[in-house]
Amino acid sequence: MSHATAVQDRPTPPTGPAPRSGLSSRSLPRLAPVGFAVVSVALAISISLAAGWHSKVQWGMIAALLFLAISYVATTVVENKRQAKDRLATSIVWVCFLIAIVPLASLLWTTVSRGAERLDGYFLTHSMAGVLGSEASGGVYHALIGTLEQVGIATVISAPLGLLTAVYLVEYGKGSLAKAVTFFVDVMTGIPSIVAGLFILSIMLIFEIQPSGLMGALALTILMVPVVVRSTEEMLKLVPNELREASLALGIPKWRTILKVVLPTAIGGITTGVMLAIARIAGETAPIILLVFGSQLINANPFEGAQSSLPFYIYEQYKIGEAASYDRAWAAALVLIAFVMILNLVARGIARWKAPKTGR
Repeated sequence: MSHATAVQDRPTPPTGPAPRSGLSSRSLPRLAPVGFAVVSVALAISISLAAGWHSKVQWGMIAALLFLAISYVATTVVENKRQAKDRLATSIVWVCFLIAIVPLASLLWTTVSRGAERLDGYFLTHSMAGVLGSEASGGVYHALIGTLEQVGIATVISAPLGLLTAVYLVEYGKGSLAKAVTFFVDVMTGIPSIVAGLFILSIMLIFEIQPSGLMGALALTILMVPVVVRSTEEMLKLVPNELREASLALGIPKWRTILKVVLPTAIGGITTGVMLAIARIAGETAPIILLVFGSQLINANPFEGAQSSLPFYIYEQYKIGEAASYDRAWAAALVLIAFVMILNLVARGIARWKAPKTGR
């Protein structure tokens, strides 16, 4: 066959535009979502003002819908439908995240702006002894002491109890007893705080026990134990079984393996769980109202006499209904948020410090 004939037999390439494949080489810029968001907000404000809508919630909802529509259409035109569906799913995730974060940011901003006006050194170092509700003086010192003591007692009781329960469930628990313990832990996790307070109150009435910080701490313990058990149990399950087997293969007893191998490996996660449980009970109000009764005076003895706490102090000041009491309530709320935030930061720091070191 001659060379000319071979050339004639070759198929002629198409002269029109090449069809777009599923993996298109064209793509939107990395900052395209930011541009879509800016355009969506501008269009939402324009449409709302033209329609006479002045609610910022309406503006946000219209902007979210426009953002999803613009992202999908632009990605379909520039790239392809497969990438458009992927970007639409990503955009929905971002929109849901922003919808969830807006109330939290608004709450934090309101608390900081309202509480910072009254929060100072005097507020943190003085109590409400002899201060009327309408007066601008007074502080949160007595409530801060009560919270620290009540939460501290609850932690001392519940942390070892929860840790030992979790160790039993993970390392030893088998049969009906382990199932029963797991069931009751799950039930206790969903118990309302008022139920825990009523349980301790019934014991107080039976044995004629007077209100004190200890009674409030016992109710907080009931709420804290299941959280510690559940978080510690999950951390212990993450410890590789190879570590246990290697220790047991060397002839080390199981109890010593748990003490020297399993717990040190999971100590970071366990500490984080305990700190989060403390943050969970620090804001409980109902058990404190029932069992501690509150006090305007400084009571550093949690085993005798009425005591106050930060949640009870906030409730008490809000109930007074005066402008000065509202300011004190916002300042106490800011102190409580700072207390919980510090606990979370400490938990994250300990978790990172105690995390197992990985080699190269």
